[in-house]
Amino acid sequence: LSVIRMIKGAMQLEKKDPRAELTDDEMIKVISKQIKMRNDAINEFKKADRQDLISQNEKEIEILNSYLPPKLSDEEVNKILDEAFSLVNPTSSKDMGKIMKEVSSKVAGRADMSVVSTLIRDRLNNL
Repeated sequence: LSVIRMIKGAMQLEKKDPRAELTDDEMIKVISKQIKMRNDAINEFKKADRQDLISQNEKEIEILNSYLPPKLSDEEVNKILDEAFSLVNPTSSKDMGKIMKEVSSKVAGRADMSVVSTLIRDRLNNL
């Protein structure tokens, strides 16, 4: 219940217009941000050896993940990257932003963006 209340509050803070409803993409972004915050907290709690807080945050992440779309497999991510590379046709690492723009809308909330960014960077370095 506390996790649901926290998400509701975070979504209300995200609204620019109190009368407007958030889009699905905005909701996914809010939930993903909350998951990232908890992962960061877990890293800090590990340094302080606070197993009770680590397990609490892991349970909250599990609940939050149930509200996100299913994660993409590595094959699906690579297929999306292939499409983006053929569409943008990059020539150097300077085209990273163009590719990220193309890919981010397709994988947002469904893949770890840091992993996707690393995959793109590796592909660009191999051109």
